Amino acid sequence: MKMVRMPSGDLVPALGQGTWNMGEDPARRDQEIECLRAGLDLGMSLIDTAEMYGDGRTEILVGEAIAGRRDEAFLVSKVYPHHASRRAMPSRAVCCAIASWPNLQHCGA
Repeated sequence: MKMVRMPSGDLVPALGQGTWNMGEDPARRDQEIECLRAGLDLGMSLIDTAEMYGDGRTEILVGEAIAGRRDEAFLVSKVYPHHASRRAMPSRAVCCAIASWPNLQHCGA
């Protein structure tokens, strides 16, 4: 698998796991956790999520999926600029945080 070196020096796979729409349907929860864990098993350690996905439920699901395997995952999370603290996923768990402006009209742009 092609790897990319981050500015931090971390080496991460160029292909990661996206989590948009995960954590929204309780009936799929176990399957979604299993899929994220299977991805880790296959070396897909970069997991991309966002606090706005499922109003935070996605980050909670990711946290459950990587429980006991945190050192295997490189977490990227998009956050609202006005949120200084993390509820679902503590900042110490996130390797890369990206400020996201889903609607620029609310940012005065």
